[in-house]
Amino acid sequence: MSLPLIGEKVPEFEAVTTKGVIRFPDDFKGKWVVLFSHPADFTPVCTTEFVAFQKRYDEFQKINTELVGLSIDQVFSHIKWVEWIKEKLNVEIKFPVIADDRGKIAEMLGMIHPAKGTNTVRAVFIIDPKGILRAILYYPQELGRNMDEILRMVKGLQTVDENGVALPANWPNNELVNDEVIVPPASSVKEAEQRLKEYECYDWWFCHKKLK
Repeated sequence: MSLPLIGEKVPEFEAVTTKGVIRFPDDFKGKWVVLFSHPADFTPVCTTEFVAFQKRYDEFQKINTELVGLSIDQVFSHIKWVEWIKEKLNVEIKFPVIADDRGKIAEMLGMIHPAKGTNTVRAVFIIDPKGILRAILYYPQELGRNMDEILRMVKGLQTVDENGVALPANWPNNELVNDEVIVPPASSVKEAEQRLKEYECYDWWFCHKKLK
């Protein structure tokens, strides 16, 4: 079975979650989705990640993005863990958590890496409103994710789509062009010459501009 790749439609599936049964990605049409897996409930690193995601939940919502968690635990475990987080840490997890207790979804999405054990690694899939997979991240179980980077990635992909541009390293705080964006490369000699007149450029193939 081939794994989904960037630019392809995300596989469809139905799943039990802490918020009821969902049909993915149909239930999220018109929204961006961050689908992420965690190794196991009631583990320290995963608990810090869920708190970190929830602390940024409103920010994700403001940019039309839903969070969906997943592990191979049963839904009863998810429910109890989410209750524990609310009771002990005073953080209410508002996004659904998929109970993939048979591991079928995890296997379909490449979330289980045998050399790292039988539980899911820390996978992240960013999916656009059309159900297209736009970015994939994999972290090992021992390293917690940077949620601000995931939030930046969604904002960046939305900016790319809305403006037909590319984004530099560390955008919007790039070392060369600050918060400016990269203009698509020229496709003809005439266009290359025009680029130098229209934009700020290091050369015709490296032009940048401010977004209006």
